[in-house]
Amino acid sequence: MSATRTGLILVLATALSFALAGCGPQKPIQAGGQVQSSGVALIGGPFQLVDQDGKAVDQRLLDHKWSAVFFGYTYCPDVCPTTLQTLAQAKAKLGDAAKDLQVVFISVDPERDTPAQMKSYLATPAFPHPMLGLTGSPAQVAAAAKAYRVYFKKRGEGDSYLMDHSAVIYLMNPDGKFDRVVTESLTPVEIASQIRDAMQSGPRT
Repeated sequence: MSATRTGLILVLATALSFALAGCGPQKPIQAGGQVQSSGVALIGGPFQLVDQDGKAVDQRLLDHKWSAVFFGYTYCPDVCPTTLQTLAQAKAKLGDAAKDLQVVFISVDPERDTPAQMKSYLATPAFPHPMLGLTGSPAQVAAAAKAYRVYFKKRGEGDSYLMDHSAVIYLMNPDGKFDRVVTESLTPVEIASQIRDAMQSGPRT
């Protein structure tokens, strides 16, 4: 299969995934769909955030491991906790290969998701362990979301507001490059199968 054809398939998969917004009304999201001349989807890139321990991090934390990157927020009532639980179950099904996968949860709610809040949330027993939780200033979060073509928008007022956001898992290879979209609605077995396939195929060129 040519690189251009592969890239187009990836973009179509991304577009379908972007059609679902988590934690709020579902609506079409005009976010992705850009392709480089090589046919590789323009997803991912530099970011500067802080982890749940308050340590400054950047895109280099994606190097040397496969990474399942998911954007959400700790006050999310449905999609986020469900997706993280599914990822935990999928990772468990990878067996020995699980050591080569890290789950990275990036907040789209910097107003409430402080490092301390992220750390408390990620301690939930049903979630993947260990897991990286990233947050930052509004500008830093917006830049990271833009790099990954993630839609998010505040909905409501007061302390109980919600965040509409894209619900999609990005699988990044050990070079920190985008490999494929993994739809959050898949079963743990299906997600594990996709991750295992990516690992066995190796990073895309």
